[in-house]
Amino acid sequence: MNFLDGHLFPENQQPLVITAAPYGPEWIPSDFPEDIPVTMEAQVQKAVDCYNAGATVLHLHVRELDGTGSKRLSQFNALIAGVRQAVPDMVIQVGGSISFAPVGEGEVAKWLSDDTRHMLAELTPKPDQVTVTVNTTQMNVTEHMEEADIAGTSMATPEGRRAYTEMVVPSTPSFVEEHVKRLSAAGIQSAFQFYNLNSFETVERLIRRGIYKGPLVCNWVAISGGMDAPNIYNLSNFVRAIPDGTMLTVESSMRNVLPINMMGMAMGLHVRCGIEDNLWNQARTEKMSTVQQIEQLVRVAKEFGRPIATGKQAREILKIGVFYDTVEETLAANGFAPNAPGRQQGFLRKVA
Repeated sequence: MNFLDGHLFPENQQPLVITAAPYGPEWIPSDFPEDIPVTMEAQVQKAVDCYNAGATVLHLHVRELDGTGSKRLSQFNALIAGVRQAVPDMVIQVGGSISFAPVGEGEVAKWLSDDTRHMLAELTPKPDQVTVTVNTTQMNVTEHMEEADIAGTSMATPEGRRAYTEMVVPSTPSFVEEHVKRLSAAGIQSAFQFYNLNSFETVERLIRRGIYKGPLVCNWVAISGGMDAPNIYNLSNFVRAIPDGTMLTVESSMRNVLPINMMGMAMGLHVRCGIEDNLWNQARTEKMSTVQQIEQLVRVAKEFGRPIATGKQAREILKIGVFYDTVEETLAANGFAPNAPGRQQGFLRKVA
């Protein structure tokens, strides 16, 4: 990933990796019954449909039979096993929140405890990736939404609005350090979710201190409400800061998804879509299924002249299964400058 002469030409870019987020834990089935799978069979089939449409990474959450977001790791094991069998080439990325949907009426949407999220490293069969949030922050997913975006959905009710405006992502230093250690020990890639430059800088310090020794694979999460707003200034500032070896996927919400994806696609970055991010076409005249959103990105990519990554190519681009032995190797592979000799690397404590 660099921006030298010719970087806008498709022959100088990687094949496009499309991440599908089809499970939408913030919605209830009545919000979009045509596209929210509930049974395990339907959830597996949704992954197959996304893969056949052109997505090679599956952002995975799970539902119970009553339609609520599942917080049971046994259900995650079952869905991962089903997807592995049905589409073995698809990269499985488990959402690190497990499910942020409220448990009961009147509750605020919240992420599960550190101990529970650490158990994602013990999933069987193991996923390829788990998303890792970095630094505790507000996650008001409604902040830049318009009223029409959520009209008629559960999020438009007083309870739903309160639940999702008050959500906070807990991601303290002790959690992040322990989490990436456990994931790496299990051979699972940490897919970092960066809200802005400070969360990226924290991971750079983790790398420089030897806490994380793997590829820098990340999403720029431009959903506002405590995270970057989706505009070209924030995106440019972010890509200018990260090293050339980064695999970067852009992510936004509602009708910002398509234009942000088009920017990322043109720049040689990678994209994400699905009902977890957006429910609408650009005119907001009708809802768009996850598969329709994938098909739209495939059409746009074709106009750009950029090929869609196969499952094998996506694994190579993401460096699935790759870990490094030393801090120096990790820095070099990711395109960072080497550690300056004799200096603290972001913190007074070093890894043994």
